[in-house]
Amino acid sequence: MDNHKDTRWKQRFQNFEKAFKLLEKAVKIEKLTEIERGGLIQFFEVTFELSWKILKDYLEVQGFIVKSPRESIKVAIQNEIIQNGYLWMDALEDRNLTTHIYDEEIIKTISHKIINEYYPAIERLYSFFKVQYES
Repeated sequence: MDNHKDTRWKQRFQNFEKAFKLLEKAVKIEKLTEIERGGLIQFFEVTFELSWKILKDYLEVQGFIVKSPRESIKVAIQNEIIQNGYLWMDALEDRNLTTHIYDEEIIKTISHKIINEYYPAIERLYSFFKVQYES
């Protein structure tokens, strides 16, 4: 069972890496068009979803029992896998909000937060898992 759990987070990392690379491309676009902004938000949603799931899988290998995104983030903070818990909780709230927003100003605000706040945090998580994956 342990080997299966260890394999699961590594398989999930491969999907996380693909999603992260798409988010990274979107973040680097200088001036986003409306369609590109929609892509940025979609890539953020997928990458964030995979972020908490890879945390969950990895933490389970470490012996923790976590069920939800919020729990995964809290345990990851306690174990110094991620920093700035408030930022991650804000990202979780915004991720939940993005699936139901149609107001252009809110979309612009969240896009700005994705580029300037959430992406760097996800990038640090990606770096952490890249090292774990390759070792």
